[in-house]
This record gives sequence, structure tokens and C-alpha cells, in this order.
Amino acid sequence: MNYSTIKKTAVAASLVAALGFAENAQAQQAQVFGGRSQYRTWSIGVQGGITTPNVVIGGKNAFGNKVGYFQNKIGEYYGITVRKQFSHLFGLEIEGNRGTIKTYNRDINGGALGEPGSGSNGVLAKSAKTEVNWAGSLNGVFQLGTIDFLRRENAVNFYAKVGLGVMAFNPVQYANNDFTGAEVYNNKGNWGDDVFGDRKGKYDRDFRLGMYVPVGVGAKFKLSEVVALNLGYTMNFTDNAVLYGPSSVSSNQRFGNLYGGLEFTLGSTSKENLTFANPVATLYDDLKDVTLRNEVEALKQRVSTLEGAVAILGTDSDGDGVSDRFDKCPNTPAGTVVDGSGCPILFPEVVEVEKVSTQKFSPIQFEFDSSVLKTSSYAELDRLSKDLRASGANVVLDGYASSEGSASYNVTLSQDRANAVKQYLVNSGVAASKITTKGYGDANPVASNATEAGRVLNRRVEIKF
Repeated sequence: MNYSTIKKTAVAASLVAALGFAENAQAQQAQVFGGRSQYRTWSIGVQGGITTPNVVIGGKNAFGNKVGYFQNKIGEYYGITVRKQFSHLFGLEIEGNRGTIKTYNRDINGGALGEPGSGSNGVLAKSAKTEVNWAGSLNGVFQLGTIDFLRRENAVNFYAKVGLGVMAFNPVQYANNDFTGAEVYNNKGNWGDDVFGDRKGKYDRDFRLGMYVPVGVGAKFKLSEVVALNLGYTMNFTDNAVLYGPSSVSSNQRFGNLYGGLEFTLGSTSKENLTFANPVATLYDDLKDVTLRNEVEALKQRVSTLEGAVAILGTDSDGDGVSDRFDKCPNTPAGTVVDGSGCPILFPEVVEVEKVSTQKFSPIQFEFDSSVLKTSSYAELDRLSKDLRASGANVVLDGYASSEGSASYNVTLSQDRANAVKQYLVNSGVAASKITTKGYGDANPVASNATEAGRVLNRRVEIKF
């Protein structure tokens, strides 16, 4: 073996080790992309708050419709939510609410203002109270604060939501603006659909049905692994001009909802809550994994050893192409034809047949669904390589897999494992013609595939002479 061959072998071995580490590092990093199954993704919430007949972006409502005057009556609003989180950024939520919306006319001195609705008796209404029997919507929830490069754990998460819903409501208008006077409009029991277009449909419903679009923002505060405080504000845009009863305003009405509540994440607390999970922190933890650090150190030591071996093996004092370490006839004259031991070729070579090593070698183990050599196998493989180079024996590498996966896939995987061991031996100086590989899939298990401990033992390459 000349210096050039030694150098190529050392470089190839280093590349194999580096590629093995890179693939193993990728397998470790793949935990970051392990899917939703590693998180808790379902949650339910309860909330309560108030409604106002205004929204923060302004607009004209049926009461108090002059710019600069605010209808400061508030109603109660409460409900529940069920949410499925699909990623760090997006989830779908079903929300149900009920309550009341109140509004009235006034100027800064308390008098009537604008053109309120006129009830069935012709009396102008000064206030209205709309009963929302139920309101249900499907919302898309967009989380705005999960990715954080400054903090590992998120305790506060901001979000925005938009959806589409249906609500059942009935407005009642009053002659006074304190909701205690005579009712001038109440259509309860007379809502319905003119199904046939001939006024013969049933008009006996207590509530009118209408669609609405909720648009809101909020913040969630993590109180524990299960409970979070939820605070938010929603603007609800309806498709009805009669949300507060009949009036001179023909535009579709809207109302605001300010709320607070508690959200409970379902599932085992051994899994992280996807609502507050920070993918940057997950990636950081993965890159700082102790196993990876140990593999890096092992790789550094191996490269250092290989460099030292190259330096030693590369010395050839007499220039006959055989390094001093293996030269049995040092100081041969220049130009002398020598054999592999550095001795002059004067007579036909005498081929000595050495006894094949009977030393037993342990099977080379592999990780699940992987054909990458583990750094813990290097010592055993180096010992095998040394034995084969010294004896010149032939070796058979039988690859196996555990029972997961299809039969054809396991055969391919087991063949790849045997080839990985062969490549290591070839890179260390063993002739490729001396090595035979075969993949047997999940055949011939050495332990039960019913347990993980057994399956670990079955992911192997056996060494036979």
C-alpha cells in the first residue's frame, strides 16, 4: 500500500464518517418537523363580556347615527369555543354565543337625536334592545406571537380571527331611552320565510335568522400547561338593516363584543401545547442535544486519529512506494522492483495461506428505519477491518430489519445496512472482492418483534466468515 492509497483511504473514511454524522444530525433535527401528533391541539373555552352597538372603525347604526355621539349602553354576551390548532400559526374555531345588544338616541344634553325607527303604532322609538338567542360561527384564528427568537417559552400569544356565522335575533324598540317604556316594536312570534312568494309561508318564529362576519383580535396569557386567560375584542358585521328594528338607516348594522374567558387545552400534559409552542426553541433544543454533541466530539477524535495515521503511514525513506511502517526490506536501491512488503522481487512469490480468524464479532446495530452507521460501531468495525487485512479472509455481511414496514421495503433497508458496513471496510483498506453482502429483510429475527427491545436487536448486520 503506497502513500497515495493510504491518503485516499483516510480521506474516504473521513468523508464516510462526516456523511454519517450529517445524516444522523438530520434525523435528529427531523424531530422539529414531527407533525401535530407530538402536540396538544384541541382546546375548549368559556367566555363572557359586553356588547356595544358601535365598532372601533366607526360606521352608521340605526340609533345615534350622528357623527361624534356615542351610544354608551352595553349588553351582556357570553359563549363557548372549540378550537383545533393545525400549526403554530393557524387554527379553526367553532364559536357559540348569546346575549343582548342595547342602543338608544341621545345628544349631549340627553334629548332625542337623529331619525329613530317608528313602531307599528307610529310612535318613534328612542331605544332598542336586541335579544340574540344564539349566534354560531366558524372562525379562522391566526396566531401572531408563537415564533420568538428572544425567549424560549411564550407566555403571551396575540391572535387575529375572522369567520362566518349565523345568528337568531329579535329586536324590541321602546318609546323611552331607558328600556322601561312601552314597546313600540316587537315582532317576536311573527318572524319567518315567505316560502312560496304568495304570503302563505309560516310567519311564526320568535327570532329572525341572519348572517354575520366576526372580525377580532385578542391575546392569550398562559396560566399553566392546561389553562390560559383569553382577552379579546370582536367586531360583528351583519347582513341585516333591522338588527335594532325598523329605522330610517338602510345600511347593514354591526355591533362590538369585548370579552374575557378561560381556555382549557385538552390531552396529556406530557405533550407540548401547540398554541404556545415556539418552533425556534424546539430547533435550538434539538441542535443542543447531548447525543449530537457527543457524536461531534467522537468525529473530531476520529479525524485526529486518521490524520496521525496518514502522517505515520506516509513516510517512505527509500522511495520504493512502501511506507517504512510496512517495509520489511528498508533501504532498497532506487529503481528496484519490490513486492508489497518492500522486498526485491528475485524469485516467484511464495503465497502463504493464513488461517482464517475465528474470532467472533458482534452484530452491527442500526437505528429505526436507518442505514447510517452509529459512531458506537466504529471500534468493532475497525477491529474487523484489521483482522480481515491481516488474514485475507472472505467475509459475508447479512443485513436484517425489524418487522415494521412492508416486506419489500425491509429487504431494501437490510441490503442498505449491509452495504454501509461493506463501504466502511473498503474505505479502511479491505478489498471489496473479499466482501459479500445480502439483505434478508425481517427474516431470522434474534428477538421478538412484539417489543421495542426485541426490535432494536433485530436491526442488525451479522458478520460471518
